[in-house]
Amino acid sequence: MKKPVTTDLLAAGSVPESDLTYVVMAASFRNKWIFVRHRERTSWEMPAGHIEPGESADQAAVRELYEEAGVVSSSMTHVCDYSVTSGGKTEFGRLYRASVGELEEVPEYEIAEILLSDELPRQLTYPEVQTVLFNHAIS
Repeated sequence: MKKPVTTDLLAAGSVPESDLTYVVMAASFRNKWIFVRHRERTSWEMPAGHIEPGESADQAAVRELYEEAGVVSSSMTHVCDYSVTSGGKTEFGRLYRASVGELEEVPEYEIAEILLSDELPRQLTYPEVQTVLFNHAIS
């Protein structure tokens, strides 16, 4: 039996940077939300990724938006921190809301395509996490 995944929203800045693993961005461009599809998947997700060694969460958010969606200009707001518990392991991340000013072609990394949508797509890669984060970011 698959263990449940739980996502808990935490106060902005409540998790020390050293404990953060991920950044996730609810990014809008021309009144549409940006979602990305990884080359190895058929499902959609919000732009997100790992924080690299020596990188701040803010720096990771800017880098991931560029790598995953071709975002070259945006303004970001730290919405909250969050935890995800799966299989007895808990990891922490930081959620941002980004207002995108300019997009370029998506760089040749792991993303196959982007989707601009009015709402959260049905077919999500991480529905237990992304639904909670998206709904909180847009509220």
